[in-house]
Amino acid sequence: MDLQQMRYVVALAETRNFTRAAERCSVVQSSLSHRIAGLERELGVQLFARSSRRVELTSAGVAFVAGARECLAAADRAVAQAAAATGVVRGRLAVGVIVTTAAVDVPELLQRYRARHPEVQVVLRSGRSDDLVTAIRDGDLDIAFLGLPEGRRPSGVECVDLDHDRHVLVVPAGHRLAGASRVTLEEIAGEPFVDFVAGTPARAQSDEAFAAAGLVRDVAYEAGVVELMTRLIARGLGIALMPSAFIGPLAADDPELALVPVVDGPRRVEYLAWSRFNPSPATMAMLAVLGVRTPA
Repeated sequence: MDLQQMRYVVALAETRNFTRAAERCSVVQSSLSHRIAGLERELGVQLFARSSRRVELTSAGVAFVAGARECLAAADRAVAQAAAATGVVRGRLAVGVIVTTAAVDVPELLQRYRARHPEVQVVLRSGRSDDLVTAIRDGDLDIAFLGLPEGRRPSGVECVDLDHDRHVLVVPAGHRLAGASRVTLEEIAGEPFVDFVAGTPARAQSDEAFAAAGLVRDVAYEAGVVELMTRLIARGLGIALMPSAFIGPLAADDPELALVPVVDGPRRVEYLAWSRFNPSPATMAMLAVLGVRTPA
């Protein structure tokens, strides 16, 4: 058994397709299939159930892949740490971001990071804050940019505050409140809302504010894509509450939208989070680029 075989198994487990797994590993499909079959013979168990149309992990395969991921991560860390000892940062950096990140210009940050550490392979993943925190704790992400309701901090990870922000009301340009100097939650509770998917931290920011005010509202449309949400608002299908630092620049270039301050609206905190368990040299290098000081 070697690390390459483990990489082949993990790639097949994630793609469930021999052709795609071979492409990911930059190897011909016949070689990948042969190496996986050889590993199964060596282990004496079948890792995958195969048919002409489907590939799925067996129970033994599920157990093996979990261990293989840990082995591969340990091997990658060993290579990175050896390189760091010579002053060169190498390895892989997995970065998570929420779609409404505003405290940091992520593309500009990655550009600066690449200029300083060109040997690091950066992988970017978008998602909801709670899933990104879980991924950090599980070792699937190294660092992430999050947004949570004020008063709620990510648990099980290291984190620093990046920004505190207040939500604003987003309405169609022709809405009755478009020219208002400010509104309250009570004044808008009877409107149909466009919001993020229920159960997500992005949605919780507004849900908790209305609940704290003893108000009930109607969320007519749920979406996980901001562009879709703003298009629904522009067509007069609903209104929304969004972080001002994020939506402000977008609305400034969109004559179909108007923003109104909300006196008692939701507040959110943007965090930078990373693993508290043995952060990699690539992670420490990113923290340095961001100017984050960590304990020695």
